[in-house]
Amino acid sequence: MSGPARNGSQTASGLPARRAALGLVDAVLARRRPLDEALEALDPRLSPRDRAFARHLAATVLRRLGQIDAVIADALKEGLPKRASAVQAILRLGLAQLLFLDTPPHAAVSTSVDLAEREGAVRYKGLVNAVLRGAARDRAGLTKRQDEARLNTPGWLWQRWSDAYGAEAARAIGTTHLQEPPLDITVKADAEAWAAKLGAEILPTGTLRRRIDGPVTALPGFAEGAWWVQDAGAALPARLIGASAGMTVVDLCAAPGGKTAQLAAAGADVIAVDRSAPRLDRLHENLSRLDLTARTVKADAATWQPDGQIDAVLLDAPCTATGTIRRHPDIARLKRPEDVAKLAEAQRRLLDAAVTVVKPGGLLVWSTCSLEPEEGELQIDRLLASGAPVRREPIGAEEVGGLSEILSDAGDVRSLPCHGAAFGGMDGFHIARLRRIG
Repeated sequence: MSGPARNGSQTASGLPARRAALGLVDAVLARRRPLDEALEALDPRLSPRDRAFARHLAATVLRRLGQIDAVIADALKEGLPKRASAVQAILRLGLAQLLFLDTPPHAAVSTSVDLAEREGAVRYKGLVNAVLRGAARDRAGLTKRQDEARLNTPGWLWQRWSDAYGAEAARAIGTTHLQEPPLDITVKADAEAWAAKLGAEILPTGTLRRRIDGPVTALPGFAEGAWWVQDAGAALPARLIGASAGMTVVDLCAAPGGKTAQLAAAGADVIAVDRSAPRLDRLHENLSRLDLTARTVKADAATWQPDGQIDAVLLDAPCTATGTIRRHPDIARLKRPEDVAKLAEAQRRLLDAAVTVVKPGGLLVWSTCSLEPEEGELQIDRLLASGAPVRREPIGAEEVGGLSEILSDAGDVRSLPCHGAAFGGMDGFHIARLRRIG
């Protein structure tokens, strides 16, 4: 990860970065590929500066897509021909630079016109020029008249969040998603010393937070494996297990390994289970850099059973990840309403299986980075109603840095992206802690 190059690349008039951004947006919106996956497929010859700007520009388009498309629709009353999809994409990039980045108007306009020529849309160069010059004349006015939180949130998600948390919270979530997230870090030890070295603040939950201003790999402590990148919300589930030396803990659906690393750093004997060999390879790479160890098992967590007694299980179940949209704006464009029910069924099987893995008296911590109740609270309600041999072990405010706003009446964590606003927010998570009985 690297920080945004705010004014764009100057190499070859900035076209390499912008063409890359065009490809990234197309990969997400047309081919439905995750943004980070598309980023890995970029031309390796692209400079780090251009790669950073391409990612930042593409993410801005995805984050502000509703506002950008509203401006295009207003400028082109009759719309664009179906064969002019490249023109729409070029206008999106140009408007993102004009309205939401610090790109000088002449650079945003001229490079967009050049892109139209390069992308086989020569006949639309005049249109691109006219639309962007018109927007440049009223940059502040265009966005001031817009309901940004509502426009940039897909309608089905807005309705879901309004139903689940209320209209005010839905708007707060949508507003938070428009902010560039900070860099969150989990350290193996000595948080205060590393906070000083990294110029970071220590959040109430123990996570280190700093702004993004360059490649993560260049920061002190990365090469020697002193820390890893992990959102403040994502760091909570493993902490709530209370792992210590001598405990045997299973991390189900473990890759890419941030939570495995937390458990191993606490001294636990960790068994990391994941069904994806490539994801386990990535977990191994991460643990190797951090000089941490864990036993790994390639298996389906819904059917895998351990050989011995397991003191605690962490199940961070696959989900729609709608709680992470501020870090991954492509999720709002990739997910569909039907994905919620599909993933909830898979989670049900995983949760039922996890109960059988932990020994009587042991702990099971469940988590998902979703804002959808079917992937959180309703899963736990269903499990308890089914007569499963578990009881809820409520989470106390002192265990989450005193952030009582993220605790539900039932004693679960229900964080929203707008929570912790005083220090910049956090990902949305549902976390429940259960004790095996019988």
